[in-house]
Amino acid sequence: MDFNAIIKRVIALVTSPKTEWEKIKNEPMTTADMFLKYAVILAAIPAIAGFIGYSVIGISFGFGTVRVPVGTSLVWAILTYVLSLAGVFVMALIIDALAPSFGSQKDMNRSLKAVLFSYTATWVAGILFIIPSLGILVGLVSLYTLYLLYVGMEILKEPPKDKLMGYFVVSLVVAIVVYFVIGLIVSRVAFGSLYTAGLFR
Repeated sequence: MDFNAIIKRVIALVTSPKTEWEKIKNEPMTTADMFLKYAVILAAIPAIAGFIGYSVIGISFGFGTVRVPVGTSLVWAILTYVLSLAGVFVMALIIDALAPSFGSQKDMNRSLKAVLFSYTATWVAGILFIIPSLGILVGLVSLYTLYLLYVGMEILKEPPKDKLMGYFVVSLVVAIVVYFVIGLIVSRVAFGSLYTAGLFR
């Protein structure tokens, strides 16, 4: 795996997204290429950072710091990792299915590119999970993902300009639902015993 290429792509998507999206549009990639050479690496960042943050750094409450048992953190990390990758694929499927309704062509490869590479900001921001109290900032930084998705859909899916915003908004609603479902599954499965104990609400 070419880590230098991954770093260059991350920097380019953050600093000059339109130019990088054009490169991505014209770059031949299979689904395996996108996942194995990019997504599986970056998606590990929030999972690993969160594992360290929850079990080593701990979560600060008013009465002190609570460190989550290693087994619980491991389950959380694995679920976060696997479901974030699955969520990318599900979103791409839905965006591709919606394409004809907004004057765009069905093209799963381009739909997957648009979703997968737009997640770059979210995955990189996941490093903040290493300090659990900063976890809320992940959501704020991840807002850049929405901008990346908007630009990516414009360049890769090429809908008519008057339908782009509608296409994006519907896709955004899908993204929110996917994120909510993933978050609910991860928190309830991984931290179920802690909810029962009353540490989380």
